[in-house]
Amino acid sequence: MGLGACIILIAVGAIFTFASDWELEGVNLDLVGLILMAVGIIGTAVYTSILRRRRMVVPPVAPTIAEDERRDLH
Repeated sequence: MGLGACIILIAVGAIFTFASDWELEGVNLDLVGLILMAVGIIGTAVYTSILRRRRMVVPPVAPTIAEDERRDLH
């Protein structure tokens, strides 16, 4: 799930919770909206943590000189 999908989940959940006055028998739209917003927020957090890990730069390892190469240099 990408960042766009997470933002859409948050927006749809907010609309269900705060902007709708629909009544469905057996379905609490306020609770459905809160669940969608929670899933969107968790998805955004997971996505950004994975993205941060991908962008982490590992410093290059200094090349080591073997004993045989040191003897050749002298």
